Amino acid sequence: MSVVTRPLTRRLFLTGTAGVTVGLPFLETFAKKMARAAGPDDPGFAVFMRQGNGCSQALSYSDPPEPEMFWPRNLGVLTAASMASDGDRATSELSAYADKLLLVRGVNGAFQIGGCGHARGALQALTAQPTGDTEASNNSLALGESLDNRIARELNPAGRGPLTLAAMRPYNFLDSVLSYRGPNDRRGAQTNPKVAFDDIMGLVDLDSSSADALAIRRQSVNDLVRDQMQALLGRSDLSSDDRNRLDLHFSAIRDLEIRLAECAPLDAATVNAIDAIDGDHQNGDRVVEVAELHIDVIALALSCGYTHAVTLQIGNGNDATRYRWEGDQFPSYHWISHRIFSDGSDGDPIPDAQSKHNAVDRIHARLFRRLLDRLSAYTTDAGTLLDEGVCAWINDLSNGPPHAINNLPYVLAGSAKGFLRTGVYVDAGGVPHNKLLNTVATAVGLRKTDGSPVDDFGHESLERGLIGAMMSS
Repeated sequence: MSVVTRPLTRRLFLTGTAGVTVGLPFLETFAKKMARAAGPDDPGFAVFMRQGNGCSQALSYSDPPEPEMFWPRNLGVLTAASMASDGDRATSELSAYADKLLLVRGVNGAFQIGGCGHARGALQALTAQPTGDTEASNNSLALGESLDNRIARELNPAGRGPLTLAAMRPYNFLDSVLSYRGPNDRRGAQTNPKVAFDDIMGLVDLDSSSADALAIRRQSVNDLVRDQMQALLGRSDLSSDDRNRLDLHFSAIRDLEIRLAECAPLDAATVNAIDAIDGDHQNGDRVVEVAELHIDVIALALSCGYTHAVTLQIGNGNDATRYRWEGDQFPSYHWISHRIFSDGSDGDPIPDAQSKHNAVDRIHARLFRRLLDRLSAYTTDAGTLLDEGVCAWINDLSNGPPHAINNLPYVLAGSAKGFLRTGVYVDAGGVPHNKLLNTVATAVGLRKTDGSPVDDFGHESLERGLIGAMMSS
């Protein structure tokens, strides 16, 4: 077993055959022996789960007006009972996590860019930057880096970018939309859970004999580090809490492998226990399934300190996924968001279109809840892994028609070690969204060169500052 020391964070790794490395969760037993144990100044993490096409909320300028079907009825303290009583609202799906949530309304897209609403919303979502084009199109790019890239650049091990994932069927129209290395430099998202998992677990450079062993014998990644794993578990100084953490971690790895294998093409000659969805991961009917597998990978990646920044994009820029709800397969979600059977402005009305939009919101809420479930399953010395960072369910747009960027929906969970308020629904008062990004950046540990909070992320023309209503003090 080797101890890997990185700036501001400490994690343990097992190294097995063919150079396979398996990251371990935070272990109190070994933290006491490190040069500097994890403390309140250690960085957190941020996960951005993106939904497209707006949500089913009521806005004053909607034509025709639509009822509210997204936000809770009342601002203020959130409880499981109060959220459950708002059962007609999509956010009620998260009632079990009421005390961990921070719902923020009153945040507007920073730039009112003409042209394609999906493009203008997506390119500025995590950048707070405009485009250099006169009007936004599917080829338009943001003029600066995205927050996930900034977090990874400053907090990740040197040279490791953010974990950038997507569950979608590519359409060659606004495919990967969120992550930017810098001006006009958009990063493609990984759509294959198998590739993401292999990279995190050190399986990318396996020699042919080890790869064959995995494929033919259906070995687990755990098998490749079994000797070290047993030696670690056999240590007399390992606490019972750490034993439980390790058991959970190794079980999570194996559970993920089993889930991947069960939904796989049964071709033992070409697939192994962790690449079973490979080849069908861009199937439009499996978007939710792929998103679930990505979420499992995300939890593992965060638990072993692989990254401090993750994006999970669900659907392409104007998500045309045909989601299933209560046994029915809906029309294209993009059509539903237009309320007509069309990607444009003319078409026959879709019956109960807003209710269908609400159902799609609920599907995304359940995916977000899955993420919170997975992170909450990892305990730390200060609570759970969820408490160490912040997860954000975001949207490119505010609502269906007219695809506006005023009152963008932000549903956050996790306090980032107490920096953020939780258990509350607040109104930010109509501020541009760079201030929300500033607040998240500061919460996870980013600072300006003088050590002060990050208050200037995004385009230089924007007003600086954080959102006080989001912060615990």
